[in-house]
Amino acid sequence: MPKPEGNPSSKSNDIVVFMIRRDAKCAECERELSDGNLLRMEGDTPLCIDCADLGHLEYLGAGNTALTRRATKYSPLRAVVVRWSRTRKRYERQGILVTPDAIERAEVECLADDEQRARQRERAAVRRAGEDLEYVEAVTERLRENYPGCPAEEARRIAVWTCRKGSGRVGRSAAAKELDPQALRLAVIAHIRHEHTRYDELLMKHGDRAAARESVRSDIEKVIARWEQAAK
Repeated sequence: MPKPEGNPSSKSNDIVVFMIRRDAKCAECERELSDGNLLRMEGDTPLCIDCADLGHLEYLGAGNTALTRRATKYSPLRAVVVRWSRTRKRYERQGILVTPDAIERAEVECLADDEQRARQRERAAVRRAGEDLEYVEAVTERLRENYPGCPAEEARRIAVWTCRKGSGRVGRSAAAKELDPQALRLAVIAHIRHEHTRYDELLMKHGDRAAARESVRSDIEKVIARWEQAAK
């Protein structure tokens, strides 16, 4: 049987078990393994988890960090379960194999302090919201300084739109967090392109992004020139 693709990333002392995608056979018991079954490689030898002496362990899927951390701590024997991602071309962690007793003990502890952890999450969310609000206000202020002709309400809309978490927009880049003028200018251009030109209409109609951008370039420049002038 060919080796599983790539190299799973894990700590050097971790036992790694593969959640396979293609059919395989255990070299010792000759059990047929199919997609989704677990397999451990000992050198070049593929073993089912029973022959690898891991059959007494229970699978705990990823997703609950506290439960995983505690179960890992209480299990004298454990393994990391990984699966090859065809889209990302790498192994990704799916969960762990630990003793049933470790899972039960971890579940009891998680239930005992669930309310406390919920309050901690709430406080963290409030803190992050406050930090984001301060960031939006700082970006809005800098936009008003650089583009005094831009209406105050619109400057804030630009700031909120570009600072939105997880958006990948320029406003959340490292340069924008430092309030770099060029990064903020790109955010302003993007806003003007969508809100003050026919760009969206042209892109929808023709599907050519480069051509649509070129068509509205002069319109964007006119708005920027107007915004760069102090409001009268």
